[in-house]
Amino acid sequence: MIERVCAPDHILCAWGLTREFGGVQALRGVDLHVARGTITGLIGPNGSGKTTLFQVISGMDRGATGTISFDSESILGWRPSEIYRRGLARTFQLSRVFPELTVLENLVVAGHRRDRSAAERALGLLERVHLREYAAVLGKNLSYGQQKLVEFLRVLMSDPALILLDEPAAGVNPTLRQTLWEMVRHLNGLGTTFLVIEHNMEVIADLCSDVYVLSDGEIIAQGDFASIRNNERVLEAYFGKSRKHGAA
Repeated sequence: MIERVCAPDHILCAWGLTREFGGVQALRGVDLHVARGTITGLIGPNGSGKTTLFQVISGMDRGATGTISFDSESILGWRPSEIYRRGLARTFQLSRVFPELTVLENLVVAGHRRDRSAAERALGLLERVHLREYAAVLGKNLSYGQQKLVEFLRVLMSDPALILLDEPAAGVNPTLRQTLWEMVRHLNGLGTTFLVIEHNMEVIADLCSDVYVLSDGEIIAQGDFASIRNNERVLEAYFGKSRKHGAA
C-alpha cells in the first residue's frame, strides 16, 4: 500500500478519518488539508466531532482508521509524545495547567530543554502577554483566563510548526482574549500554522483564510468564511433547516 503524504505546500492532511464508539461514528471519512503558514478554522455545532478530530490528530485517541500526514510523515497511531516532538502541539478545551507548579515551572517543563535558556524563553513569552509578574505564582492561583493563556504559552515552548487550538478563548475575559489573538497573529506572521476550533464567528471571519465545517462527524463545507456562511448545508446544521425553508 502506497503511503499518502501532503503536497509540499500543506503541513497537515487527513484522508478518510473514521472513528467509531460503540457503533456510533464520531468521525465519518473526514478529509482535511491545512496549508503551511495559514490559520485554518474548524467549526460546527456542539457534538459534531471537532474535539474528537483533534484527539485523533494529536495521538490522544489512537483508535481511528484512515490516514494522517504531518510534515510529510504518516502519523496515525503515533503516541502523543512522538507527535509533539515532531512539531505538532495542541491546547485543550479545559485548561490543563499544573496547579502546584509556578507559572514559570509550568512553561519550562514543556520545553525540549530545562536549563537557563528555557527559563529565559519562558520569561520572554510571559513578558509578551503581560504575565511576567506572575512567574512565581502557582498555577492554581491564576484566574481561569490566565490559566488558558499560560497553557497556550506552554505549547509555544516546544516551538511547534503546527498548533491545534481547541476553543482557546472560551471563558477568557476580553482583554486576555485580545492578547491571545494578537499572539496568534504574531506567530502566524513568523510562519507558525494554526488549526483553530472556535465558536465566535467574528473571530473565525477575522483570523481564518480557510474554514472547515464539521457536522455529525462529516465535513459538510470548506472554503473562505464568506462562502461557507451562506452554505445551505451549514445553515441546516446550525439552525435545523435551510434558508430555503425559512431559516433566518
